[in-house]
Amino acid sequence: MWYFNGQIIKTPKAITIGDLQYSKEVFYDPDKLKELGIKPYRIERPDGRYFNLGNTNTQMSGDEVVVTYTPIARDIDELKEKMLNSIKLQLTSRLDSTDWYYLRKLRTGTDVPSEIQDYSDALYSEYDTKKTEISAMTKMSQIMEYENRPHTEVRKVESKNSEGKTIYGPKTESFTREINMINEWPTNPNDEVDPSFVSLTAD
Repeated sequence: MWYFNGQIIKTPKAITIGDLQYSKEVFYDPDKLKELGIKPYRIERPDGRYFNLGNTNTQMSGDEVVVTYTPIARDIDELKEKMLNSIKLQLTSRLDSTDWYYLRKLRTGTDVPSEIQDYSDALYSEYDTKKTEISAMTKMSQIMEYENRPHTEVRKVESKNSEGKTIYGPKTESFTREINMINEWPTNPNDEVDPSFVSLTAD
């Protein structure tokens, strides 16, 4: 977007300045825009997950016009309640995939595989951990960090061998990711293994 003479211009369009008319292509020429006094226009909003919009402050003295909203923090207790509901739903959803093992044991006496029992135990343990961590939060910064925790992921590089078959490694590459810890749970032993995955570590 651009700003000119009190007008916000959302998309390129033909414009008349003084006695001259310019086609919409002028908006693709930064030097010409600067010569004409047409400034880039930008709006900075706080993260809507954590803040409501307050009053605006418009800065026009630089090379661009920037409108900044004052952030108003959302209610921390409401955000925590939403997080607690989310982990409860996620626990239930993940247990749904293994419930049939326990139903089968009740009907036929067939033992639940040890890896499934371990997975189920790990899910309950993870839920208790997340519930304790969330319940202990008292600051917005803690909620924001928990839902945007920096991690480094390492993956094997995908390539083709001489026969045209896809192979992974031995070279690896690293990526920085922000992960919402609400969505991080133990891996289901029945899930397909990602052949390129090496590790995911909190920074």
